[in-house]
Amino acid sequence: MDDRGRLAQPLTRGQSPRGSAPVRGSGYLNALAPQIAWFDRTSLRLAKKVARFKPRYIGVVASFAIVLASATYGMVRGGHVETTMEALRDVRDAAANAAGFKIASLEITGRRQLSEAEVLALAGITDRTSLLFLSVDDAQRKLEASPWVAQATIRKLYPGHLDVTITERNAYAVWQHSGELHVIAADGTVLGPLGDRKITGLPLVVGPGAATRARAIVTALEAQPVLREQLRAAVLVAERRWNLKLKNGLDVRLPEADFERALETLVALDRDRRILSRDLTAIDLRVADRVTVRLSDEAAQAREQAAKDAKKKKGGPA
Repeated sequence: MDDRGRLAQPLTRGQSPRGSAPVRGSGYLNALAPQIAWFDRTSLRLAKKVARFKPRYIGVVASFAIVLASATYGMVRGGHVETTMEALRDVRDAAANAAGFKIASLEITGRRQLSEAEVLALAGITDRTSLLFLSVDDAQRKLEASPWVAQATIRKLYPGHLDVTITERNAYAVWQHSGELHVIAADGTVLGPLGDRKITGLPLVVGPGAATRARAIVTALEAQPVLREQLRAAVLVAERRWNLKLKNGLDVRLPEADFERALETLVALDRDRRILSRDLTAIDLRVADRVTVRLSDEAAQAREQAAKDAKKKKGGPA
């Protein structure tokens, strides 16, 4: 002990004072010293390399990216995306055509009302389209999007033949609305404008809502050939009931409900009394079990004169 009562004992490296817990810190760090030194050297070298690294042509790449982004933004804002894509497709198709994949022959089957030009336009096929890059699925989908086309099939026969087969919907009637004539299907779907299509024999229905209700009146008229042959037009009145305009100018007014029976009554009257050949302007069948007729002006005058003559004869000479 020293003069203060402390125990004098030398401490050697790696030893702890007697009676105290051993110190693990220094020995543990000494064991990891080589790994720590290697990590420090590696990190320093990596940091120096990163500091010295300068990508080549980074200015050119950045400028190109800015120009490209500006051009894309301008196309989107200006609405020129589709025009640009179309130009790129033309370049692509031109290369394919030059390589021998031009559509050299074409066959379209199944069309009746659509012309060849209309079929190609609907499918998006032009004289610049190449067989190689033509999407059969897209072309078929575009064709079937037309009300005229119920089904379409397209086949590519390399190197240059295209086969198009379509099934058209049947034209059922002609619908007149707002002064325009449209061809309609049986379900009332508007197939397209009549235009110069050579469609004959179709019944004409007139008025708002007549397209979707045409099947009922046409079916009823088909069951009465005498009326169907004389029909000029079926006019839907107030989207509720039909008037028939016959070729001789006669106006037949049908009831809102059960007009099929009214047609049967009219045919029976014509068979028994030839009512459709009389000098009439209108036949009103809107009230059940009652038929009202309107004479033409000439017939009305003749009837009035006949009544006067009959009255004179009855009263004797003046």
